[in-house]
Amino acid sequence: MTEQAPTIHALLIGIDCYKPNKLYKSLKGAVRDINLVDKFLKETLKVPAERIRKLTSINEDDTVLLEARSAQEQEPTYENIVNAFNEITRTAERGEQVYIHYSGHGGNPPTVYPNLKEGSEQKDEGIVPMDIGDALEGRYLRDVEMTTLLKRMTDKGLIVTVVLDSCNSGGATRGDAEIRSSVLPDPLVRTHNSLVGKLEELEQNWLELTRNRRIGVAGLPEAREYVLLAACRDNEYAYEYAVNGGTQRNGALTYWMIDTLTSIAINGQPLTYKLLHDRINAQIQSKFPQQMPMILGESDRLVFGTNRWSTPFTINVIRVVSDTQITLNAGQAQGLSKGTRFSIYPPGTTDFTDIEKRVAIVEISKPPGASESVATVVKPEEGGIAVKGKIEPGAPAVMVSAPVDLVQRVRFTDTKVEGGQEHELPSDLVGRQKEALDKVRQALAGNGWVVEEKEGETALYQVAIDREGNYEICRNMPIPNLRPLLSIDDPTAPKRVVDRLVHLTKYQAVESLDNSSSKLAKDIDVVLLKEDGTPFDDSQNPVVNNGDIVCLRLTNKGSQPLKVAVLDIEPAWAVSQLPIGGLETPFFNLAAGAKQEIQFSMSLPDDEAYQQAREVFKVFAVQKGLADFRWLTLPPLDEPSEKRGGELDAELKGMLEEATTRGESEGVNPLNDLLKMFGADAPSATRAATMIVDPKQDWVTKPIQMTLVR
Repeated sequence: MTEQAPTIHALLIGIDCYKPNKLYKSLKGAVRDINLVDKFLKETLKVPAERIRKLTSINEDDTVLLEARSAQEQEPTYENIVNAFNEITRTAERGEQVYIHYSGHGGNPPTVYPNLKEGSEQKDEGIVPMDIGDALEGRYLRDVEMTTLLKRMTDKGLIVTVVLDSCNSGGATRGDAEIRSSVLPDPLVRTHNSLVGKLEELEQNWLELTRNRRIGVAGLPEAREYVLLAACRDNEYAYEYAVNGGTQRNGALTYWMIDTLTSIAINGQPLTYKLLHDRINAQIQSKFPQQMPMILGESDRLVFGTNRWSTPFTINVIRVVSDTQITLNAGQAQGLSKGTRFSIYPPGTTDFTDIEKRVAIVEISKPPGASESVATVVKPEEGGIAVKGKIEPGAPAVMVSAPVDLVQRVRFTDTKVEGGQEHELPSDLVGRQKEALDKVRQALAGNGWVVEEKEGETALYQVAIDREGNYEICRNMPIPNLRPLLSIDDPTAPKRVVDRLVHLTKYQAVESLDNSSSKLAKDIDVVLLKEDGTPFDDSQNPVVNNGDIVCLRLTNKGSQPLKVAVLDIEPAWAVSQLPIGGLETPFFNLAAGAKQEIQFSMSLPDDEAYQQAREVFKVFAVQKGLADFRWLTLPPLDEPSEKRGGELDAELKGMLEEATTRGESEGVNPLNDLLKMFGADAPSATRAATMIVDPKQDWVTKPIQMTLVR
């Protein structure tokens, strides 16, 4: 059973060029975001051009975008944006989909609704039209107005999805990224005259929808009536940057959303908004720790769908070159890369939950072409399976793993100029940059986890000198709370910088380790609760006060026992394994149908710089074989790692012998070899750059992410 292809109406708003004003400078990636979404809608989802309304504002010097601009595209003024909302509401029929995507600046001006938001310091949130200007007549499209516009759509029975690639907290440009928000707060109490509706209607709708509901991201009331994907929390930043180097930027949320959608080619396929959010979040958090994408509303709904469905998306074998090599009908356009692995099933297969039906495991062995990829059969000793029968043209292929970089690249930035800005240097430090960074280069030699960026590569980390003469490590923005500061005059500092880079690389790799699409995902349920066992107001984005106690509930919904471990990915760059049932063991045996609750007291690091921080509980579950998750643990930053190989291997060997004595058939899960790579001084020589998750799908990860506030 598949869903009928939906009828989709889209409103795409991208603003690079703002009319002259003191608060919102022009951007460089918002219109490219919209064009990226427009291309996906037309080429992948086959949405007719007449059902896509584009409002774009392009910089005068961007000749490429200006030449590509359609004559039908309007300017994203306040009036045109409101009219576009109204037109879609009028023309779309009940049960049809409405997709709204905004890329541009977000605003946080003084409220013009004192009856709704009491207090002189109260703010509205909203998007910033291109004609905001500096006059009192300049208008934001405010949260109260958006609430009414969306309510009109959902009252009509439209299925609404909203994506906001903007932020409402102030910030400034640093490093390789731009922040989509005003540098300064708007001091003006602008006009309250609205084209959306009369004040009485706006107030009534707001009061109705906020009654017994909290205000979510972007200032909008939480609702089940629509899905909202927002670039970040209200006090965080939304970045735009050049993903693959060069000068062409995209919003981080938009880029990774479309990258995920095209890689899975979700037209009619089972990808929920929650899973989409999780994958976007993992990508963005590994690059911009200050940006946490948010999701509200019907997160369990299929993307561009109405139902729930569990069949994975498949591509097909289009050519069998030999017994060990095939060609698949997907490539770079679908987001594939060298190292991605697929399970091959017999032609005509519709049930992909039975892994015994697999014919072979294949891995893309060469850089893929635009729409085709060459793949090689993976041998059992390399994580594959023994080939069963013949691989036939037309056979379906299901993605089971994507490569995750273990070795990361670093760029040394020695080109800062003299000046008084945060990204500039005092005159006495400008000439010392190269010498100081060359010392770190020398210390980097022989290290197996971090290498210097080469031409054509993209670095995850950048190392530079700050205004006080200390080394700073950046992921597009300086990474906060790396203490103590390391002075360029300290002879031990270069090696300590390299040690920190290695530590951060391992930490990021543990964050990225994911197998959430495993067949075991349905067997384990993971929920974070308050101390009294009640759910959080926002269960998808829980906020925990410093010192509060939380309860992690694990439930085995399957018919077989699971070996479970919980890792705490801490804000102070440590990774620890949490005891379950009071036991300090490699894993906890969770019987079929059993439920286990563990209480934890949550606290921020003592450093007052941590007023708010993200913390992640990552739950691992294995069904067959043993695995020791302590390989993934890391001490706090700057503390030496334990040498634990022999100790952990011996303990696992002892557990195997005990199982044999009891007459149980138990082996070591192949996942354990993968975990050992994290504990090594350097990744395996045969997998120096890439780690592949086990394609046998007999382990699963489920993360629980929370925000701690002081």
